[in-house]
Amino acid sequence: MIILTNKGKISYINGPVVRGEDMDGFIMGELVRVGEIKLVGEIISLNRNNATIQVYEPTEGMKPGEPIFSTGRPLSVQLGPGIIGNIFDGIQRPLPEISKKSGAFVARGINVSALSLDKEWDVKITVKQGDVLKPGQQIAELEETSLITHKVMVPPGISGKVVDAVPDGRYTIDEEIIKLENNDGEETSLNLYQEWSVREPRPYREHLSIGKPLVTGQRVFDTFFPLGKGGTAAVPGGFGAGKTMIQHQLAKWSDADIIVYVGCGERGNEMTEVLEEFSELEDPQTGKLLMERTVLIANTSNMPVSAREASIYTGITIAEYYRDMGYNIALMADSTSRWAEALREISGRLEEMPAEEGFPAYLPSRLAEFYERAGYVKTLGDDREGSVSIIGAVSPPGGDFSEPVTRNTKRFVRCFWALDKDLAGARHFPAVSWLESYSEYLPDLTDWMNENVNEEWIDLRNQAMSLLKEEDRLQEIVQLVGEDVLPDNQRLILEVARLIKVGFLQQNAFSDIDRYATIKKQYWMLKIIIYLYERAKPLIDKNVPISEIRDEELLSKIRKMKETISDDELDKFKDIQDEINSYFQELEKKYES
Repeated sequence: MIILTNKGKISYINGPVVRGEDMDGFIMGELVRVGEIKLVGEIISLNRNNATIQVYEPTEGMKPGEPIFSTGRPLSVQLGPGIIGNIFDGIQRPLPEISKKSGAFVARGINVSALSLDKEWDVKITVKQGDVLKPGQQIAELEETSLITHKVMVPPGISGKVVDAVPDGRYTIDEEIIKLENNDGEETSLNLYQEWSVREPRPYREHLSIGKPLVTGQRVFDTFFPLGKGGTAAVPGGFGAGKTMIQHQLAKWSDADIIVYVGCGERGNEMTEVLEEFSELEDPQTGKLLMERTVLIANTSNMPVSAREASIYTGITIAEYYRDMGYNIALMADSTSRWAEALREISGRLEEMPAEEGFPAYLPSRLAEFYERAGYVKTLGDDREGSVSIIGAVSPPGGDFSEPVTRNTKRFVRCFWALDKDLAGARHFPAVSWLESYSEYLPDLTDWMNENVNEEWIDLRNQAMSLLKEEDRLQEIVQLVGEDVLPDNQRLILEVARLIKVGFLQQNAFSDIDRYATIKKQYWMLKIIIYLYERAKPLIDKNVPISEIRDEELLSKIRKMKETISDDELDKFKDIQDEINSYFQELEKKYES
């Protein structure tokens, strides 16, 4: 329960920016309630007894002279059971609870608890009286959903000896379950939740190197441009390039334990699609509902622009909390450009000196602060490892990657999945440009891939990339004079590159088989295509015509193997390999004779 104490008053209103006077006793970064209807705001500047406040709700109808109430605490989130499967707005107000109170629209100044204060949880206490506890150590656990065991931990900065512990049983989140006493004799009560400032990264014991991939089941990512668990990726693309669709696919199919999906300033219909689809979608890893391991933060384009910034920080703080339990979290931010636009608008209303294209000069540092909260870590307290992977969509106007948000994001991420509007227009999904994209995680993941897939995978991947780059160069000639004038060895490169693009990189998000591919299936698919090239190339060198090598029945079978061979039928790839071998052996005999 928030207790309102000190009082100031409004002296100036400019959209979401409010200035207050008589603000004695207020602190920088404090959560405040603004006006008679008590809108949620945050102090972003404090000068003597004058303050500038960023308000996260519409300020229409407010007037100077109305009160400003202090809460004595920073903008924070409640971290405890009940987060998973819930839908929050940008400042962690649960939308289902809001709808019960105010209907289809979010009423201004509405005050609801982020977590249910009435629901009882079946709690198992994991410590006993006399135990000495450190920050981050587990004190209890409960089943939050059928997929997620919630580990209740000692908050950072608190330690001591257990002087009282309740027995196992059913408790609400604000009931005391443990009492600690520190060396000075001070007692601290612990319950099932804790609060944490969204601006402050949660601490951990050690930052570990990245060595495992975030497996997404999307071939262009897992094989060509992989993302490590605890890594950062950007998905830039113009309007209609498929950013949101890719975010949805990654949320559905990545092997993260928990998905935190932040809809930051996106259109309402897209967020509605997420809410409807995720509530019905079956988790491919467990067969249960995907929402049992998903948190949704909905902040659409018609909501207050300032709340977009809060939604990003709310999402990353929730992700860090579950990371501290030892889970691997994937955070989808769709999109960071809308967040940057919010920074630009607030900066303009504050009359700050603008930098490039009107964005504030501190845009790069804000992006860096956000992406630096990703990582693979050893947590406080118990010996646990967890990770937060951040995948941020970027919406450059007109698909111009040289604009400030895309360019600065590129500085702070190690995985860049550039979307191509021509591929999107050709209905090639995912519309990821294999020429502009890159991943700096390839060296970090090589050992894992060698051990869990095959030592050939990196050579196959590099050979396929070389063929695609050569094909791009040859296309310039083809557009001028046509393909028929090229020598057969170059026409073979064009044919194999088409197989890679259509038969490997393109995926059908609506196919029961092709929407997801295991790493081993991806390896075998690429191996078959490269094997075809390696068997055909010597025959081309022996003047066997390309028309003989281009057997439509065989090529069709290779193009369709993504649909005809499921993840548990990998032996069928060897049959295709044998078929390729037999066909070229017959060609060799024919032309030798």
